[in-house]
Amino acid sequence: SRPARGSRAKMAVPVRRESRGTEPGAAPYGNFPNYSRFHPPEGRVSLLPQGLLRSLFPGATRPLLGLDVGCNSGELSVALYQHLLGLPDSNSSPEPQGAGKELKLLCCDIDPELIQRAQQSSPFPASISFASLDIMDSEAREPFLNSYLERFGRSSFDIGFCMSVTMWIHLHHGDRGLLEFLALLASLCTFLLVEPQPWKCYRAAARRLRRLGRGDFEHFRSLQINGDMAESITRILTQECAMELVCSFGNTSWDRSLLLFKS
Repeated sequence: SRPARGSRAKMAVPVRRESRGTEPGAAPYGNFPNYSRFHPPEGRVSLLPQGLLRSLFPGATRPLLGLDVGCNSGELSVALYQHLLGLPDSNSSPEPQGAGKELKLLCCDIDPELIQRAQQSSPFPASISFASLDIMDSEAREPFLNSYLERFGRSSFDIGFCMSVTMWIHLHHGDRGLLEFLALLASLCTFLLVEPQPWKCYRAAARRLRRLGRGDFEHFRSLQINGDMAESITRILTQECAMELVCSFGNTSWDRSLLLFKS
């Protein structure tokens, strides 16, 4: 995949995954090619108040830095950027002058094909960088994220986004992997917006995989963290990662909570 514009994306090791068919179960990392069609970005951003960034960072040095983990092909990343900056919801309008001085967004995904699509379709190439990265691969992650932050003289991100990603980390890396992932995000971001998948999504993902004759997710049957996942993730972030729950913005029409934490 092409390097993300405006960032030293060569440091992100491209991750090769099996090609995906149209059956959702053929995307075992949640890397669905047309994800935004069945969970449209508007379903999330409409829950977020206007002027959220200004209320969270009233006197901050600009630009603010954002990290979007598991960005897929970038539609939600772009919608979040537009909403947070109060920009018109149109991919055809040119990037407003000065928008990049307000917010720079680094978006990563495990799937290089989806990242390439995001790079090609992004209406904000100066402000939003897309890179192929397995966030759980510390050897690739640390030099890449550090090099991005160093360009701004920063050691952490102002805000992180983790939208319907926690289940895939949990299924592929187990309870320990989920704990490591959440601790990582808490250490990287001052604020963190999380949309956890509920437990019924885990069961549906496992069913789809079995239906394709691929057996089961390695960790699915041994997960001790289960049940009410929004509650579990809130407990982990607040009790083990020293974050506080600032706000719950309610649920999407597909019954997922949007939770904002602060470190």
